Amino acid sequence: MPGRPRLLAVPARLGARRCGVRRARGRHWRRSERGVSSLELAILAPAILALIFMSIQTALWLYGRSVALNAAQEGVSRLRLVQPPVYTTAVGEKVRADIQSYAEQLGGTTLQNTSVPFPSYNNPEGIVSFTVTGDTVSLVPGLTLKVTRTATGPIEQFEADDK
Repeated sequence: MPGRPRLLAVPARLGARRCGVRRARGRHWRRSERGVSSLELAILAPAILALIFMSIQTALWLYGRSVALNAAQEGVSRLRLVQPPVYTTAVGEKVRADIQSYAEQLGGTTLQNTSVPFPSYNNPEGIVSFTVTGDTVSLVPGLTLKVTRTATGPIEQFEADDK
């Protein structure tokens, strides 16, 4: 057939048949593609696993941030209802202890070493603020990802109706 080039076998003494090399008339040497997929997998598998671990670590970190913010917002919600004449440091400490327990319960093993400093209750400005800090779980040994979230809100002011 004049349209198709003929493949000629290279003599066996050159080892062409063993490694799958053939020579076409007037063309360059060709090699077979045996074992290429194993090589591709060996190169790509670590990269794919690293991407999977990074996405899981990112999700754990984002969840830890969410837990810390939720606990801080809960503290603000509880403390902003306390009227300035009723507020004492004992009330602030009770709410702080409740919020620390809430953050530990909500975070489970995801948010560790939670700490809730004493809340800020600023009567003249009418602002209450809570901060929750903790460490998220890490898939990489020795890596610590710290999370700090703060929530702030106005103190509710209840006034009698003027009738």
